[in-house]
Amino acid sequence: MKIRYFAWVRERIGRAEEEIALPDEVRTVAGLVSFLKTQGPEYETAFAREGVVRAAIDRVHVKPDAVISSAKEIAFFPPMTGG
Repeated sequence: MKIRYFAWVRERIGRAEEEIALPDEVRTVAGLVSFLKTQGPEYETAFAREGVVRAAIDRVHVKPDAVISSAKEIAFFPPMTGG
């Protein structure tokens, strides 16, 4: 599964995207975040405040309980500001 990271999430993890083989028990966005946090301190830092980072499955924003089983791509976005 392709995982993409944007803005400061990308900066903290140190890469824009990666392909990850997920364990079978990872079924939701929240489960994916929990799994990613075990992959190293850079992931732990990026997802330290889970409620702040938003996710999209195949370019559609979703909530943390969204099922990821059929996803081709999951993207993570920090909050944005703008004017």
